[in-house]
Amino acid sequence: MRTLKLLTLAAALGLALPAPALRAEEAAAAETVAPSLPAITVSQVALRDLSDRVIASGLIAAVEEVQVAPLIEGQPLEALLADVGDVVEEGQVLAVLSKTTLELQKTEAAASLAAAKAGIAQGEAQLIEAESAAAEAQRVADRTATLREQGTAPQAQLDTANANAVAANARVTVARQGLESARAQLALAEARLENIDLQLSRTEVKAPVAGKITARNAKLGAIATAAGQPMFVMIRDGALELRADIAETDILRLAPGQRANLRAVGMTEPLTGTLRLVEPSIDPVTRLGRARIEIDNEENLRSGMFVEAEILVAEREGLAVPMTAVSSTAEGVTVLRVVDGLVERVVVKTGIRDGGFVEIVDGLSPGDQVVTKAGAFVRAGDRINPVPDAGNTN
Repeated sequence: MRTLKLLTLAAALGLALPAPALRAEEAAAAETVAPSLPAITVSQVALRDLSDRVIASGLIAAVEEVQVAPLIEGQPLEALLADVGDVVEEGQVLAVLSKTTLELQKTEAAASLAAAKAGIAQGEAQLIEAESAAAEAQRVADRTATLREQGTAPQAQLDTANANAVAANARVTVARQGLESARAQLALAEARLENIDLQLSRTEVKAPVAGKITARNAKLGAIATAAGQPMFVMIRDGALELRADIAETDILRLAPGQRANLRAVGMTEPLTGTLRLVEPSIDPVTRLGRARIEIDNEENLRSGMFVEAEILVAEREGLAVPMTAVSSTAEGVTVLRVVDGLVERVVVKTGIRDGGFVEIVDGLSPGDQVVTKAGAFVRAGDRINPVPDAGNTN
């Protein structure tokens, strides 16, 4: 008002006030009319595409490791037909053991089999002979008994005939048992021969499954034994997986079937995989769980490589605010909402945290404005001059 009067008086007198005095008077007038409010950056609550991810890392390992050991022992190793890195088929010969001793045993077993067959033929002939003799002795005993009834043969003769018949029947029993023994010897010889044939077939150490050989401990000239290290170590079907260590706080959020993005040291192209298994235990020392991730393209991976993984737990569209806008108080998780320049504290429920944003599940509506930095010098009940944050607007 004073400035206006001075201007009117100056105009009436034909005078002009100095410019600095005029600006000072105008500034004083502006301060008197409206006090200045603090300019505070605010962000708008809006919908965003949010992804909930679990970060993990671990080593590449075989889905199933197969150890190949010889099925017979005591034979020297004559040939090695596979080496580390070879991809083999199921049943492919990996090594060959010496057959010399087993072939000699087979010859002996074949001779025993022939002897057993001859013993059966002999036993059958002895049985036929004993049965014929027993039948003749029985006929003699029957005739002697008839003559004894007629009184033409003495009792001693009848007793002798009966004794001969009993002895002949006993010889039949012995012949039958001898034949059964010969047949048992034949079965034993056949089983022994079959066992040697089986051992001969096992002198070829074959791959039990298809896959890739990762280790070879066999050496030429060594005596085959199942004790100690296996001859070969294989990865079944060459299948690899990532065994990732998971923080205890994240393990319950994982489930089989979730997708994962992988990054391996020295590889420029990203890899993808699927969570195959979440192990049911947690290490009591490290407090880490373990997840097994099946890898889609494992061609360039090697067992033992270190790989980082991002497991996608959830993905959805939701209301979000900058993470700096959220603070924890005694009331719970809160934000500072701005309504017509007035600040108020609102309790909210949060969800996914993705990058620099956090999902607001409950407590705010689309279009609401919140103080971008909740730690700024602003309290509930303050009146501010809200300034939109261009970097956090959708």
